[in-house]
Amino acid sequence: MHAIVQTGSIFCGYVAVARNRRRPARYCPTVIISLEQKLLRILFLIIFIVTFNLSNGFCVEQSFEDVVPNRTLSFPKDHGKHPETQTEWWYFTGNLDSKDRQWGFQLTFFRRSMFKDRAFSESAWGVRDLYPAHFAITDVTGSRFFHSEMISREGPGLAHAKDDDLDIKVKNWKAYRDGQNIKLYALEGAYSIEITLKPLKPIVLHGSNGFSQKGKDPKQASYYYSFTRMEASGNITFEGQTYNVSGLVWMDHEFGSSILSGDQIGWDWFSIQLDDKTELMVFSLRNRKGLFEKPFGTLVTEEGKPVELSEKGIKIIPTGTWKSPKTGTTYPSGWKIIVEGESIELSVSPLLQDQELSTSSSTQVIYWEGAISVKGTVRGKQVSGRGYVELVGYAHSMGGRL
Repeated sequence: MHAIVQTGSIFCGYVAVARNRRRPARYCPTVIISLEQKLLRILFLIIFIVTFNLSNGFCVEQSFEDVVPNRTLSFPKDHGKHPETQTEWWYFTGNLDSKDRQWGFQLTFFRRSMFKDRAFSESAWGVRDLYPAHFAITDVTGSRFFHSEMISREGPGLAHAKDDDLDIKVKNWKAYRDGQNIKLYALEGAYSIEITLKPLKPIVLHGSNGFSQKGKDPKQASYYYSFTRMEASGNITFEGQTYNVSGLVWMDHEFGSSILSGDQIGWDWFSIQLDDKTELMVFSLRNRKGLFEKPFGTLVTEEGKPVELSEKGIKIIPTGTWKSPKTGTTYPSGWKIIVEGESIELSVSPLLQDQELSTSSSTQVIYWEGAISVKGTVRGKQVSGRGYVELVGYAHSMGGRL
């Protein structure tokens, strides 16, 4: 689960796109709005209203395609964008090591359709899709965390995602396939990543052959697949200093049109790579009472075979909390993960407590996304590993927004 996109953020994002806004986490300038800027905003408001009138309403009223079972995902085509669905994301997280430091990173690209009708995107200036993106680096050794965000409309030199393969770009942040490898690049001031990824296992289809049910309503679903173990090599630059790094990376690609109900406020999601060469993905949605709904998950064997875990007694048990000094939001911090049917019992700890992202200039969501360490047992055997956790809906509800 990584759809950190709010329907209500579209207009604000559109204005931000027009001004090519970016917002590093440690930079919050005082904005003095000139008469020219005010007129520019009015102009875009007029364009926005006219465009919506021509399209018979907001994008949430458009007839985007529902996700249905028994669709066969085909690659490399399904690495690309799916404009028939409203929301889509390509998500990369990794735990890396340099000579004397430990690192984590996140690079996520989102696509949010405003209109299904392609007629509105025939012009180079037509706006059909918006592309927010989030970028974060965790310096575990130095207890430092950086994050940045941007958003752009689709257009020449701005943002694009191909529809026949993985090739997505938002300004100068990009992810694309190069032969059998995947390359990532993001630069924001004194911070950057430039990493090459080599998949070590086949694509993993979650749920029922990639159909991932998210609620009781049959329409509450997404298509969801992952590369769960990719060998990474390249460079991280942090505060202007460049480090040669290597390690493991996880990739998710998910797309759909109606994922959360109004009663589902958020989710807790875990990706774990263990030293026995297996991987574990578990997540659970939370309702308005703050209670976990039935968890979902996938165990990937050493050979790359996915084992669906929804009926195998998944338990996600928080063991502590952390309160953000910036937003006042309280998150769980530390967990036990139990999968009774596979004799899995793991203790999960954040590698740095403060890995909170506030994305007011792109998706307008506050969430926690961070590197973790893992230890425990699988079928009685001691294991350890690292991974990533995503906590959404603790600062504000995401119900009905995806």
